[in-house]
Amino acid sequence: MADNEQKFALKMVVDGKERGVTYEELALSNNLAQEALVSLLIEKKVIDPREFMEKIQAIKKERYRSPEDLHK
Repeated sequence: MADNEQKFALKMVVDGKERGVTYEELALSNNLAQEALVSLLIEKKVIDPREFMEKIQAIKKERYRSPEDLHK
């Protein structure tokens, strides 16, 4: 594949025109949506930011291990 060729994650049809969405665009869109959701939940005091960060750390520790951890 040439450097200037983009690999599409999905194709959308908007106003009758097909448009490819790259993996990068999809990841960015997902990240922005998650950030907006978390911000709203914190602003409305549905979740505590400290508890949220603790949960992220716990999930990270549980699911994502470094190569060194795999040999223990």
